[in-house]
Amino acid sequence: MPLLVTSAAGANGDGHGALLAFAPDGQSLGAFSTDRRIADPRGLGVDRVAGLLFLNSGSDRVLALDARGTVVRDSGPIDGLNAGGGNFGADGRYSVGLRSARAIMAFAPALDAPGTLVLPPGIVPFPRGFAFAPDGRLFLASGIGPDGTGDNAIRAFAPNGAPLPRWHVADPELSPLDLILAPTGNVVVSSERPFGAPDAVTTIREYAARDGRLVRVFSPGRTARFLKPRGLRFGPDGHLYCVARDEVVAFDFTTGRCLGAVVTLPRLNGQALAFFP
Repeated sequence: MPLLVTSAAGANGDGHGALLAFAPDGQSLGAFSTDRRIADPRGLGVDRVAGLLFLNSGSDRVLALDARGTVVRDSGPIDGLNAGGGNFGADGRYSVGLRSARAIMAFAPALDAPGTLVLPPGIVPFPRGFAFAPDGRLFLASGIGPDGTGDNAIRAFAPNGAPLPRWHVADPELSPLDLILAPTGNVVVSSERPFGAPDAVTTIREYAARDGRLVRVFSPGRTARFLKPRGLRFGPDGHLYCVARDEVVAFDFTTGRCLGAVVTLPRLNGQALAFFP
């Protein structure tokens, strides 16, 4: 199954500014799609039922692509969208993190209607990644923005949007960049602390689904450079994959062992990844 990675462009990453494809052996397959509506792409989400890949474009629009890389759905330009990460909720809607509004907006999978806010504007200083549990709970990483402002926390919300104060992360070494839920239900984040520092400590951190307690820390050791870690995804093999600067790094989630870089590409500057189709 091909691995797809969004590579940031321009001042936001000086990368390829494209949706890139890689073979299972790590070989570069070039751009998955050359559609001009894909600009400085960010978050990705896969609708397995419909067989579509949803992509957040820097052109302030949400796109859905088929297995051939053809855009088959287009939200059209949305003023001020400035979308970051993307994920599907239990209700089947595709949600995106709004970097300027500091909120989350959900769209019907047909992309034929305006989005609706899942959380109100300004809910966190800078949203960095989020995921929905099967019971409707929402976990949102709050990190440092490009301007250096923000906080380092993870918030939990009930299905109705109410905060869950009993779910709390107390981890002074956390500076989250993306967030997903493990098959166990635990919360997993990529972390770079201090954010943006040349000597930042980069890790993957796992927190208990019940209360936010730190469970374990994954470190690349000497098996990968693991600079500027961003998007996270579990692969069909059960391994945990994280896209970083110039590489995609894999971890054995059962043992926590780093398996090294499975993809290397100069100027990758990856933001999100997905296994598709």
